[in-house]
This record gives sequence, structure tokens and C-alpha cells, in this order.
Amino acid sequence: MASPADLRYSTEHEWVRTEGDRAIIGITDYAQDALGDVVYVDLPAVGSRVEANGSVAEIESTKSVSEVYCPVTGTVVAVNDALETAPEAVNSDPYGDGWIFAVELADPAELDGLMDAAGYEAFLAD
Repeated sequence: MASPADLRYSTEHEWVRTEGDRAIIGITDYAQDALGDVVYVDLPAVGSRVEANGSVAEIESTKSVSEVYCPVTGTVVAVNDALETAPEAVNSDPYGDGWIFAVELADPAELDGLMDAAGYEAFLAD
């Protein structure tokens, strides 16, 4: 699957979609494929403050448990509660129904430090 051009990407394989002053965050298709079948997502608490590159959530798969890092600083304003009963959405639709959480951006300029789709594809090729 190609990396959607409208998103920004971190070196930890998270994606960011901006909607005004909010950032919707999930893991990339590459990351979900490496994890294998996702069986549980430990979501962050709404209202919690998160720092750029800090651990925010965990994803448990049939292979391992992996940290999810927040690529930007902000406050968690929403979580994808549907993942509690359907964690497999992270595998089947990582850029859509498999989103994990949303933050209100503290510093939108942090987005400039993330890769665009072409940069992320080049990063994966290295």
C-alpha cells in the first residue's frame, strides 16, 4: 500500500492527518504489517498531555507488544473507542478506521519536522 500523500510521517512509523488545530494519529501500513494481527490497543486517556516522540499507547499483536509514539506535542482530545472491540481495524484500514487518537496541537510548527509521503517512502527504502 502506498503512503497517502495528504499525511505526515514519523521515523517511528506513525502518521498524522491534520484537521484544523487537531492531529489525528495512527500507525502506518508498514508498521501494522510488521506487527501482524493486532489483538489489543491500549488507548491513551482523553485529556492527557503528550510530548513529541513520547510513548502514548501500546499495540498488542500475535507477534509482540509495541509502543505508539506521538509525533507532536499536545493534549489528547479523542481516542478511537471502536478499537476496544475491533482492534483489527488497525490492520485492515490503518489510514482510516484504524486511527488511534487525536491531539490538539500545542505547536503546529512541529509538523514541519515530519516526513511527507515521498520522504517516508524513501525512508522505508533505506
